[in-house]
Amino acid sequence: MAKKPTNIIYGVDDDPPLATTLLLGFQHIFILSIAFIFPVVIVSEIGGSPEDAENLICMAMLATGFGTILQGINKGPIGSGYLCPLVNGPAFVPASLLAGKAGGLALIFGMTAAAGIFEALFSQVVGRLRKYFPPEVTGTVVLMVGVEVIPIAVPKFFGIDSTHLEPQLLPFLVALATLAVTAGFNVWGKGNLRLYSLLIGMTAGYLISLAAGILTIDHIRLILDSPVFQLPEMGRFGMTFSAALLVPFMVAALSSALKTMGDLTTCQKINDAEWKRIEMGSISRGMLACGAGNIASGLLGALGQSVSSSNIGLSIATGATSRRIGYAAGGILMLMAFFPKLAAIFAIMPTPVMGASLIFAICFMIMAGIQIIMSRMIDARKTFVVGLSIIFGLSFDSVPELYSGLDPVVATFFSSSLAMATICAVVLNVFFRLGISQKIDFQIDTEADTSDKIFQIMERQGSAWGARREVIMNVIAALNELLEAAPFLDLRDKNIAVSVQFDEFNLDARAVYDGKPFNIPSAMPCIESLEDADDAYLAMAAFMMGRYADRISFSTKDGKTQIHLHFEH
Repeated sequence: MAKKPTNIIYGVDDDPPLATTLLLGFQHIFILSIAFIFPVVIVSEIGGSPEDAENLICMAMLATGFGTILQGINKGPIGSGYLCPLVNGPAFVPASLLAGKAGGLALIFGMTAAAGIFEALFSQVVGRLRKYFPPEVTGTVVLMVGVEVIPIAVPKFFGIDSTHLEPQLLPFLVALATLAVTAGFNVWGKGNLRLYSLLIGMTAGYLISLAAGILTIDHIRLILDSPVFQLPEMGRFGMTFSAALLVPFMVAALSSALKTMGDLTTCQKINDAEWKRIEMGSISRGMLACGAGNIASGLLGALGQSVSSSNIGLSIATGATSRRIGYAAGGILMLMAFFPKLAAIFAIMPTPVMGASLIFAICFMIMAGIQIIMSRMIDARKTFVVGLSIIFGLSFDSVPELYSGLDPVVATFFSSSLAMATICAVVLNVFFRLGISQKIDFQIDTEADTSDKIFQIMERQGSAWGARREVIMNVIAALNELLEAAPFLDLRDKNIAVSVQFDEFNLDARAVYDGKPFNIPSAMPCIESLEDADDAYLAMAAFMMGRYADRISFSTKDGKTQIHLHFEH
């Protein structure tokens, strides 16, 4: 069972009080509602009506609510078991625009369902591809997920929207105040004040916007004039398909799947104080939940969806990661599709409040990516994997004209900074894996001080393997203890042959020497009770070896002793 980190108030398996769960669920919906801008953008780009956009938002509420609940399930073949809300994110926007212009909303929905099927199938094989997604790749994806939201968040922070194309002083001050209140309660608040820091900040933002005239009486009237209850029109536009659009939607689904892997890796890490590696079972089930959510989106009439990195950032910031919060957020979101007055509260969210809320969540997402990358030792290969992927990912937003002339088929693979960075990271990781041996052999000279040699070899190889530093340090320490024990083992050959082999789960060291085996004490030996000083030194060295290695065994071959040191990775 995972050990809950000290900074988490309600862990993934905890059951917060009902009122707390509902409030935290609403807090997540405020972040999710920011993505309702994408249905509006799609409809306006393909010449749809405001009524089409309203219906699309209602369907988005149903589909993302369903997907969020599905994602939280921790039993059975589907669902990661984590608080990892889904949202109509930007991953599917380029492909959806192509489909909308070619065949309207019906084609968007049909291709979204097809992408969901592809994502569901990919989820069943992703476990076998684990070696292609080490922490430096998934960490880079997580980091770039946060970076990708910056071009959306920062303009809003400065008050830039469809009616204001230049930075506005008053909206900027509102955003600054909203962020200051949110961050202040998160940093210095205790208990519920930290839990609800975003909700408090956004409430303050709404009130300041009202006082500043950014929220007007027309916005309030929109809430008042909305009907209390209304049945959404499910499947209103039908579904059509086009083989010509399979490639862009498959690329969008793959990008969404890799984003899911990165985000769920973050969920695993923040919920386990002793996290060591990616657990592919929950990743696969989480991808399947996303695929099912996209199939539901197509059937209901909504845009493609993927996990919301901003909401994961929010859960890190507030210290509340209980899956029950996901159930609450998903349930409330689905209910809101039937109660337009509730939906209208989110629909009138002031632009600077959106920007401040997104920036607050992005901070935690970027740091989560950095922590995942640095959970392994880094060498030149991994430096290039991470560095080049981030550089070319950022180039998509900073120098967009570089990619404006690409062939449409090629352009679908480089549709966003996240897609660019993800493809670079996966390809570079495969390339730089060439020439890396998973096994290394070397000799220890027992008559010389070879401790520095052991350190240099294992440090260099550990970095090439991408091993955890603490495991490599334990190997170095155990081999040095063997070196200390050597004078008392009656060695006939003064060299010890060492072989170290690594995979992502295990690190095994084997030392072969021409001498006698020795006992590994289970408890610290009492030096005073040992009459022979040599026995005392040997017993202490053997005890320390047992402390560093997870398992030790002996065998004999060709008249020589082999000591096997196993380290869990």
